[in-house]
Amino acid sequence: MDHTLFVLVDLLGTFAFAVSGAVAARERRLDLFGVYVAAYVTACGGGIARDLCLGALPPVGISDWRYMACSALAATMTIWASPWVERLKHPVNFFDSLGLGFYAVVGAHKALAHGANVEAAIVLGTVTAVGGGVLRDVLLNRVPAILAKEIYALAALAAAIVQVVAEVNGRSIAVTPWFAAGVCFVIRFLAMRYSWGLPVVGAPRAGTPPIHAKRADDDP
Repeated sequence: MDHTLFVLVDLLGTFAFAVSGAVAARERRLDLFGVYVAAYVTACGGGIARDLCLGALPPVGISDWRYMACSALAATMTIWASPWVERLKHPVNFFDSLGLGFYAVVGAHKALAHGANVEAAIVLGTVTAVGGGVLRDVLLNRVPAILAKEIYALAALAAAIVQVVAEVNGRSIAVTPWFAAGVCFVIRFLAMRYSWGLPVVGAPRAGTPPIHAKRADDDP
């Protein structure tokens, strides 16, 4: 039952991330093959990185046909339903937010199942969640969301912490994945809705001229 539940959560995350990858690829006007590649890389990149770290070889994103099929289905549906998807204000961020929580939960759970300690499970849960998005953005020549001012990795980190703490303390395994994923989605949604973000390192203070600005006492 537990295995089936987490496979379901994993496939939901795969679908959501594949949609975000396909939408981003369409925005970059990639060809049909490029859309499917971007969808697969976004959907399975983080899980492959996690499995390599855990020594769970071959990675499930490569060895289990369901993940590639789920990614292809999501990309096909995105192409077919593009007029409806494009009505969303920020479709890439929306589907990213859905997949983020699911993958953080699955990554943390799998790490614990393979004997990782609490700290490693939290880190690998976060890596699973953000890895595919980073690969997508690098592939499409975008600034990775994890490096931008917006709250992204912190939402995944919160979900991984909730999942790990719940499992270590013996909470109901049937409830915690949905709760932890929900925490991630709410944090991410509120951050986008109210433009929350971390402070930018080196940002000039209000009223301070930029470094390259010419001072009044400089030579003409």
